[in-house]
Amino acid sequence: MSNRLFQSIVVQLKNAVQRTVGVLDEKGVIIACTELSFIGEQRTNIMDELSYGMEQPVFEGYTYKIIGIAAKPDYAVFVEGEDKYASDIAGVLAISLGSVKEFSDEKFDRSSFVKNILLDNILPGEITLKARELHFAVEIDRCVLVIRLLDKSDVSAYDVLQSIFPDKNKDYIISITETDIALVKEVKSGTDSEDLEKLARSIVDTLHSEFYTKSSVGIGTVVKSLKDLSLSFKEAQVALEVGKVFDTDKNIISYNNLGIGRLIYQLPVTLCEMFLNEVFKRETIDSLDYETLYTIQKFFENNLNVSETSRKLFVHRNTLVYRLEKIRRITGLDLRQFDHAIVFKVALMVKKYLESDVVKY
Repeated sequence: MSNRLFQSIVVQLKNAVQRTVGVLDEKGVIIACTELSFIGEQRTNIMDELSYGMEQPVFEGYTYKIIGIAAKPDYAVFVEGEDKYASDIAGVLAISLGSVKEFSDEKFDRSSFVKNILLDNILPGEITLKARELHFAVEIDRCVLVIRLLDKSDVSAYDVLQSIFPDKNKDYIISITETDIALVKEVKSGTDSEDLEKLARSIVDTLHSEFYTKSSVGIGTVVKSLKDLSLSFKEAQVALEVGKVFDTDKNIISYNNLGIGRLIYQLPVTLCEMFLNEVFKRETIDSLDYETLYTIQKFFENNLNVSETSRKLFVHRNTLVYRLEKIRRITGLDLRQFDHAIVFKVALMVKKYLESDVVKY
């Protein structure tokens, strides 16, 4: 339970009660009080007396009452005075703070529950039981987005996201690492990738335009069961990792749109190396200079169209044909043939993957 929440409530009571009121923790330390100078003061033996069954003791001009019904109380309230008014105020305040504490603890438990599901820290058989205990809907459409912070900022991205998604009963903001924050979003039936990308775009734009924080977002698929949240979370993480290699110009990457990059990411490193060695039997790909690689890139961007590529490169058509012939002589692959072009394109992606820092050895 946050001390700040207790403090916020007792401060609001200050004018209405016209007496000093506060809250003690389990060690008897004042953690919230209308008199700020009292915070941090320790009232020895008070919590022990309450533990021994004194429901509402009076000590040195203050009336005390435990919060909740635990045998060993975690918190107690106190009100200035030893009269019936002080007793009534202590009773009402204990009930109110107890309800707030229970509500807050349940929210905390829900967030912890969701985080454990995402990280596979809970057995599948326990998910349904815990969900029922926390009144958590099991069969409902949800999606996980992972927001990765790309630079340091004085702004708490976690707090910003909490303000963007204030409905704590439907959406959950989970801190995963120093740079990664997961958003578990309840979505309407029929929500597609385009809708989720618009949502991700609003997050990225808000963080950047209002708080100057750069970020990227990985989007998992929509799942219908609470048990599958970890799958959507892993997909969002994969989207970020694959996007970092193959879509470096994008800051919003959906798992559904990864294409062949996802396949390459899931291949063993040894298999990737074998593929490169098989494709480039004559010369390694490193033997191609920058101009040649740039020509290849533009040729792929223009759908293997020689005329259009030569126009974009500002070279004569025959010059481009000569360069393509040079590539064929070096690699044995004629990029004007669709099958050869596919092999070469995949080989370039595999090489890029092997040179990245996301390779799984």
